[in-house]
Amino acid sequence: MEVFSAEISQSVALTIELASVTTVILLVIGVPLAWWLARSKTLLSDAVTTMIALPLVLPPTALGFCVLVLLGPNGPGGVLASFWGERTLAFTFAGIVIGSVLSALPLVVQPIRSAFIAIGERPLETTGAFRVYVFTTISAPLARLEFVKAAVVGFSHTIGTFGVVMMIGGNIPGRTKVLSAYVVEYVQASRWREASVIAGGMVMFAFAAVFTLAFIDRYCARRGA
Repeated sequence: MEVFSAEISQSVALTIELASVTTVILLVIGVPLAWWLARSKTLLSDAVTTMIALPLVLPPTALGFCVLVLLGPNGPGGVLASFWGERTLAFTFAGIVIGSVLSALPLVVQPIRSAFIAIGERPLETTGAFRVYVFTTISAPLARLEFVKAAVVGFSHTIGTFGVVMMIGGNIPGRTKVLSAYVVEYVQASRWREASVIAGGMVMFAFAAVFTLAFIDRYCARRGA
């Protein structure tokens, strides 16, 4: 197999699609969740914060196994899949999207939550307006660069994910086999050249992502944000 074969190209497209869909879902879910966690001071919010942070300390394979059970025929995922005639969400693109979202959620929610905490309650006290109005007109615009940084981190994390996706989706070409799986496959087959090319490309992508974050921080410092 050549390094840039049709199968590899298909895996690159799948990986980018997975990262794109995951990032959109992360922002849709993560921004309002971070806003609520930044404002709430209840035990429930503490419990939710703890649950969100679990992927940071759980081994990816353990997280993947837990999600696999939930998505299987006997879990909620099986019930959901039955509505369109399937038995499970495991080993599907939808399944690896769910796993990727859960894996990257703390990387998106925590920095946005910190940004909302830094803004404080002053906008709400000053305007006396409803919280939704304050969020959409004041807090969200002030935290917009954190949204961008969170999107970059979520996208980049998903590009490099492997353990969670492997447990939930396996390595089905064209359906769940992401690019990082080929690094492991090539190393196991002692195909060092191919593994080096793919790993090198992922290193360059990671460098570009981290450099983008540093550029955003420098921009914020110049603007006094």
